[in-house]
Amino acid sequence: MNLNQNPFAGMHMVKQIKIGRNDPCWCRSGKKYKQCHMAMDEKIRRIQEEGHIVPSHAIIKNQDQIAGIRQSAKINIAVLDAVADQIKAGMTTQQIDDIVYNLTTKMGGIPAPLNYQGYPKSVCTSVNDQVCHGIPDEKIVLQDGDIVNVDCSTILNGYFSDSSRMFCIGDVSPEKKRLVEVTKECCDLGLAAVKPWGFLGDMGQAVHDHAYENGYSIVREIGGHGVGLEFHEDPWVGYHSKRGEEMLLVPGMMFTIEPMVNMGKEDIFIDEANGWTAYTEDGKPSAQWEYMVLVTEDGAELISY
Repeated sequence: MNLNQNPFAGMHMVKQIKIGRNDPCWCRSGKKYKQCHMAMDEKIRRIQEEGHIVPSHAIIKNQDQIAGIRQSAKINIAVLDAVADQIKAGMTTQQIDDIVYNLTTKMGGIPAPLNYQGYPKSVCTSVNDQVCHGIPDEKIVLQDGDIVNVDCSTILNGYFSDSSRMFCIGDVSPEKKRLVEVTKECCDLGLAAVKPWGFLGDMGQAVHDHAYENGYSIVREIGGHGVGLEFHEDPWVGYHSKRGEEMLLVPGMMFTIEPMVNMGKEDIFIDEANGWTAYTEDGKPSAQWEYMVLVTEDGAELISY
């Protein structure tokens, strides 16, 4: 599930509590600071002094937290797999919501979107020109030729996971299929650009360039987000950024790569009737895949997809 706007715009300097070399590390590993995160913190501090945006300790996950988040993601992936097995023309988007709620709760999880800031359902189902946050409804029936994004998010033991997939219903036009395929390629290229000690903008530009080289546009107002300990965390993730810009990537960070790629122009509007669903202004189709990513010591790990 995406995050509107950028609540972290302008955040450049992060102050950390000073820790002694022999004090317990802030990550709660039980190790002394000098044997754990001290070297990493010093490297972050040097890069911060160069004027870059850096992450706070609050969004760097420890190994126990990562293990818990992976368990949450197992449910999220299983639920999307179940949707993939059952989705078809003639199904209502409410039936998709039923699949998500029933399997998530059966596996011990909680659907994260349900009642989140008043959202009324367990999943987002966005069809054709719906960009995101489509609300499941028994009156919305999937038709042959539709494309639909199913955005699933799970809470397990207080840990959050979040990812989405596109589905082509029946006989989809070549134009729509290409949009769906290129959007997934954007996510794959973005994932490949995630490296420790690189920058969020490295990923953003990789995504942006591939979409625009293929004649598409990317929504500006809504983007990805940090995730894991909360549904939406710092950093906000946009796709109109440049390499070497935005937040520094360090091991233990988690965030989503989820560009909303439009066949036409990037402009969108929000449905005034429900306050949630975003549509393309020009009525042309939009596609979105969402990857949940962990920055590792040597690259990135795909946590949920």
